[in-house]
Amino acid sequence: MRLARIGGAGQERPVVVAGDGTLLDLASVTADITADFLGDGGLARAADAMAGGTLVPIEAPADVRLGPPIRRPTKILCIGLNYAQHAAETGADLPTEPVLFTKAANAVVGPNDTVLIPRGCVKLDHEVELAVIVGAPGRYLDSPEHARDIVAGYAISNDVSARDFQVERGGQWVKGKSAETFNPLGPWLVTGEDVPDPQSLELTLSVNGVVRQHSTTADMIFDVMHLVWYLSQFLVLEPGDVINTGTPAGVAMGFEDPPWLHEGDVMELAITGLGAQRQVVGRA
Repeated sequence: MRLARIGGAGQERPVVVAGDGTLLDLASVTADITADFLGDGGLARAADAMAGGTLVPIEAPADVRLGPPIRRPTKILCIGLNYAQHAAETGADLPTEPVLFTKAANAVVGPNDTVLIPRGCVKLDHEVELAVIVGAPGRYLDSPEHARDIVAGYAISNDVSARDFQVERGGQWVKGKSAETFNPLGPWLVTGEDVPDPQSLELTLSVNGVVRQHSTTADMIFDVMHLVWYLSQFLVLEPGDVINTGTPAGVAMGFEDPPWLHEGDVMELAITGLGAQRQVVGRA
């Protein structure tokens, strides 16, 4: 099942995207796709309504805006250096445990919204990532095998990064990760049953038509379920949490002469089965 939110920023309405692209109104099930919806059996209710044929098709223009597939994440947890080739391109040793940082929840925007260069930033970078959306509480999970029980689904995430803020302004990753528009998410929340193997997904990101990142989730150092289990040992996972699981090689920072993003550049991202994103770079 693919869930989305359509409409202007702050005025989105929830829909299910049928296999043929038809938009089915979720208003009879929920007013919005929120943390409370996910944590209170909302996905099961939506699936039942879809199976029962009670969701009404709605008309929307082809260029209707897509919002992030969840209204507001409870928190955004990010994993650094989680692809072997990406760690190599940055010159870092392979981590022996997942590297964790956070980014501000209000950095999330729709999958095709403009990405703004913050004032004072001259080293803007891109990171295509598989995002895990948590659907149930997770506290001291017994094993990675239990992690699947709390995963609501998956989405594409662009972990946009200001490398000068991140590296040169005090060495604080969250500072370079949290500006407005720095986390395009979507286009859909694809539920877990439709992604049976999250370790066999192809990820791509291009800038102005030139492929910069192209890999698969098989290159992850720590797999998705390990990450969910691991995080639950240090903090309580909640419905609505988003976990950005790391980016593959090809980020601008990894080049000898980094091709930083500039105003007017176009980023296009895709992950197998999760749809696509397109962002134009603007300026704050």
